[in-house]
Order: sequence, then C-alpha cells, then structure tokens
Amino acid sequence: MKLVKLLANLGYGSRKQVQGMFRDGLVTDADGEVLYTDDVVAHEAIRVEGEPLDPPQGLTLMLHKPRDYTCSTKDKGRLIYDLLPPRFRERSPLLSSVGRLDRDTSGMLLMTDDGALLHRIVSPKSRLDKAYEVTLAEDLRGDETARFASGTLLLESDDKPLLPAELHVQSPRQAQLVLHEGRYHQARRMFAAVGNHVAALHRSRIGGLTLGDLGEGQWRILDAADLETLFNVP
Repeated sequence: MKLVKLLANLGYGSRKQVQGMFRDGLVTDADGEVLYTDDVVAHEAIRVEGEPLDPPQGLTLMLHKPRDYTCSTKDKGRLIYDLLPPRFRERSPLLSSVGRLDRDTSGMLLMTDDGALLHRIVSPKSRLDKAYEVTLAEDLRGDETARFASGTLLLESDDKPLLPAELHVQSPRQAQLVLHEGRYHQARRMFAAVGNHVAALHRSRIGGLTLGDLGEGQWRILDAADLETLFNVP
C-alpha cells in the first residue's frame, strides 16, 4: 500500500493533509531519515513526528468504559472515541465497538477494525459468556438465582425465554450475573422481571478475558495471546 494511503487509512488526515506531512518532513524512518511518498518501508519502521506509526488494520483493543459515555460516533455528549487518540475515530476500516454497553453501564468494551474477528466474537458459536457486577436498588428476595438458571424466564416484549444464566449473590444488593446471550438491555430487564431495579452495572469479563488492572477510561491494544485468552472458554 502506498504510504499516503496507509497514513490516511490510519486516520492521520486526508490524503491531501498526509501529502503535506511528507512535504514538511514529518514522516521519517526509525533512524530519523525523511521518507517520501514512493518509499517502500516496513510498517514498524515508520515514524510520524518521531512517534511509531499506529498499528495497521487488524487493530483490536480493550477499553474500560466509564459510565456516561456512549458507544457511538455521532451521538451528542461524551463518546467512547473521546477516550482514544482522535485519529482512531478516522481509521478506515472503522474501529467499531464489539457490541455495546449502554450509557449507564461501565466496564469492558472490545473494539476492532477486523470485521471477521468482530463477527466471531459476537457469534453464539463462540460461546463467549459475559460477566456483570450488579448493584441493586432493593434487596434480593432469594429466588432470583433459580429463576435465572431455569431457562424459562420471559422478558417483557420477548416471545422466547432466556437461556439459563448464573447469578452469584455476594450480598443482599450485590451480585455477579453471567450471561450466555446478548439481548437488548438484558441484565437490567432480567432484574426488572423479578421486581428489582439495577442501580449500577459493570461488565468485568468477556469469555476468558478480564479487565485486569486496566483503569477506568484507559485502553490497551490486544495481542495474539490476549485473543487466545478471550476464546479460551470451557
């Protein structure tokens, strides 16, 4: 791929803007030698204003999404892209969230520009469960664990019962909920169906991958070992 197209696809600017960067000598190799648009050089050797070039297509990252951020490129208010380098929002193919967390939910959000990987993650065939830490407005009654595990719970407006889900009670108003499917606002609707209200919701795990020590609002690029851990499920 030509260098101008490569940098434009990575969000460094329009092709015209990127051409200007070459003219201004802002694109160099690892030794500081100025590169020209027709040079052939390894991706990892390219520098923009002295900084290594962003990863090529195939970028996958984990974001610790705070509350009050929206998984969108266009909605008003604070967006998940505000937490990333601005050029990540301009990458082509688009760096998309893998599924969504609603505005009031925090926790692990995966993002990728690899369409095949995105579809593999969300596919039911991959059997990637998701764990949520739940804070409730009212005390648990005691029958929720059995009802969620029954495979018979029917949510309002749905015509198909939910798959069995695991509820691990930690205190009268704290629990971990493990889901094996991803219906719209599922966790919140499940507790509403048993007469309770979710006060706070946090996703802590997808498949075999956890947030670890990644701080709120922080992100990190996932490598091959991370993806192997993600899909390493029983």
